[in-house]
Amino acid sequence: MPRIAVVTGASRGIGKAIAERLTFESWLTFNLDISPPEVENGTWIETDLSDPEAIKAGFDKVRNAGPITGLVNNAAVALVDRLEDASLDDFEQTITINLRAPMICSQAVIEEMKIEGFGRIVNISSRAMLGKTHRTTYGASKGGIAAMSRVWALELAQYGITVNTIAPGPIATDMFTHANPIDMPRTQEIIGTIPAGRLGSPEDIAQAVAFFMDERSSFINGQLLYVCGGITLARGGS
Repeated sequence: MPRIAVVTGASRGIGKAIAERLTFESWLTFNLDISPPEVENGTWIETDLSDPEAIKAGFDKVRNAGPITGLVNNAAVALVDRLEDASLDDFEQTITINLRAPMICSQAVIEEMKIEGFGRIVNISSRAMLGKTHRTTYGASKGGIAAMSRVWALELAQYGITVNTIAPGPIATDMFTHANPIDMPRTQEIIGTIPAGRLGSPEDIAQAVAFFMDERSSFINGQLLYVCGGITLARGGS
């Protein structure tokens, strides 16, 4: 019987690539997202991740297929805001999806992971947590998910559950191009600073997720992996 994984926000972009890769790796994959998928990539369960009760209901539906032993907290909102422009509404919206929802989702699966003696949780952060202009709320939320991951890794390791974090660099998704229009000089400057000489692809992130989700990755825990084409090294982490 295949293991069951939930990927949040898997209807498009990075989440879509992750769900497709996990399905290829023989996971039975479920997509919890408020929007329908662009293409079929596992079973979609319409879920408002801003609503704790909707999240619980979504996981209950997944659980009908068996115990959930894989979770990828991918869903996020990325608002472009300078400090002087950031509103409390922006802050609440960002923290609700980028921090609160991953905590609720993780709480929903840890008991069955403990029973199974196996679990894989992968949280998607961002290089923006290292410092990026116009990312006040987004950077804060992504730094927060990386910090929570380290705490969870320590708490859950004894049960055979690993918790790891991936921090993508510039990835060619709709979210990236919305915040960084491709014809803008600033965007071209970003691409020019990537040692790999290109934007990353959603499949690059899916590859890293598959590595952490693998049963053979049981001794890899509490790690933060930058998938960024080398830009973190080239820019000294800034």
